[in-house]
Amino acid sequence: MKIFKYIVVLICLSAGLGSCNSLDLAPEDYYGSGNFWNNEAQVEGFVVGMHSQMRNLSTTFWVMGEARGGLQKDGVSSTATSLNYSSPIKDQDFTKDKTGIASWGGLYGQILNINLGIDKVENECPFLSDESRGYYLGQLYGIRAFYYFWLYRTYGGVPLATDTKVLEGTRTAEPLYLERSSPKETLDFIKNDVEKSINQFGSNQTIGGNKSHWSKFASLMLKAEVYLWSAKVTTGDQTPATSDLSTAEAALNEVKGQFSLQSNFNDVFSYNQKGNSEIIFSLRFMDNEATNNVSQFVYSDNVFIGVKYDKDGKVMGDTLQLKGNGLLRNEYYFDLFESYSDLDKRKEATFLDFYDKNSSGEAINGGLILRKFLGLINSNGNRVYADDIPVYRYADVLLMLAEVENKKGGDPSSYINQIRQRAYGSDYNAAVHAYTNQGYAANELAILYERDKEFVFENKRWFDVLRLQDAGGKPLVFSSTLDYGKVPVLTTGDSHKVLWPVDVTTLNNDPKLTQTPGYEL
Repeated sequence: MKIFKYIVVLICLSAGLGSCNSLDLAPEDYYGSGNFWNNEAQVEGFVVGMHSQMRNLSTTFWVMGEARGGLQKDGVSSTATSLNYSSPIKDQDFTKDKTGIASWGGLYGQILNINLGIDKVENECPFLSDESRGYYLGQLYGIRAFYYFWLYRTYGGVPLATDTKVLEGTRTAEPLYLERSSPKETLDFIKNDVEKSINQFGSNQTIGGNKSHWSKFASLMLKAEVYLWSAKVTTGDQTPATSDLSTAEAALNEVKGQFSLQSNFNDVFSYNQKGNSEIIFSLRFMDNEATNNVSQFVYSDNVFIGVKYDKDGKVMGDTLQLKGNGLLRNEYYFDLFESYSDLDKRKEATFLDFYDKNSSGEAINGGLILRKFLGLINSNGNRVYADDIPVYRYADVLLMLAEVENKKGGDPSSYINQIRQRAYGSDYNAAVHAYTNQGYAANELAILYERDKEFVFENKRWFDVLRLQDAGGKPLVFSSTLDYGKVPVLTTGDSHKVLWPVDVTTLNNDPKLTQTPGYEL
């Protein structure tokens, strides 16, 4: 594991990430930081800074949660640009020497910072009221559990770093070495941290930063996600506990009714609608502050404008007003686009389709540009990709409740149809577009297909196909019955690849670490 001699604290001067500024401070050894942790403004700045660091991991979350999900093309795009993360991630060609990401995706650096904050806020800071202390600890414990849940779903059992460590007057790094905990130990730790977070929040339902700060509702969503996973997914010595379904359902029901679907799907992601009624927690991006990576999902002028055609054979210009700011380095499979009904408002809100033209003037070789999360054209006339990326929103509450109900043997259709009603809007016809209960396996597929259409680029697809199941309880990642994308996403002969290997450098830096099972040779 990477050794951290110093913790560098980036302070934000206000409670909102939108007005967050980094200060040029010298690194502080956290055992001697006498000029910090002296007042509540510093504590608040530290916690806000942890959210800024989380935002910096947005591409890592996409790689871990979306790139492997079977909906991404690999190799060459429809505009002949080379595609990022093609191997070993999108083509599932993992080995001990091809790990896709290194150093646990950088999450432990953030975890050590969180550990520092927990230690200071829990044991020092006498100037804090009980309510303020609980609010900050609720956020810190919740974010730590969130990071560890990403690690657990990616690697299984991982080292559980729970305190801040430095080398103090020693010539060996041995005190910093940590072995991997078992999957069950890891998941139990996550559950415990989630519960600590919720208990620390108590009755405090504050959502700061226009819903870009962690809250009790974010912890409840994480709790639901953790317990739903625990109820369905086997990882090493962690076997499914169906009793966890009721825990997941109870957490979702605490969130249910506190938020609502936006009537217009586009408004959920609009730059001018940040923190709307559907958002529970999001990663905040702002013009002149930070941008997301959507520029890698759109066209560049020289291989698109005047070169590609719409479905009617009309040559395309700068249709989305990208102003030259884009390059297609990641692309979704075209058959995902074709799976949408033309009446489904999410279809054109999510993708722009384009084509080549054959000698007869017919559109062929369809390709896709991501239209969702395009941000804004700012006051300087530039395209800026600064839409927030939702981590949890109310549509997820409904579709997770559908999944819980289905696992219980009930009818999930009422939850599914709330999503469909919004998707079709005034074109919704209950006789045509409503879903009806068709039994466990068909319902799981229906839930997956709604999630596929609803959550494009929201870092969920890989985990969805690991958690949702066929009639025999086998993850859909191995299913040949999926309608589009890479089918199956993984073959049963590659079942060890549901978890990622650890890179050699990380293993060599910590002699106590072991490789993920299945990648040892």
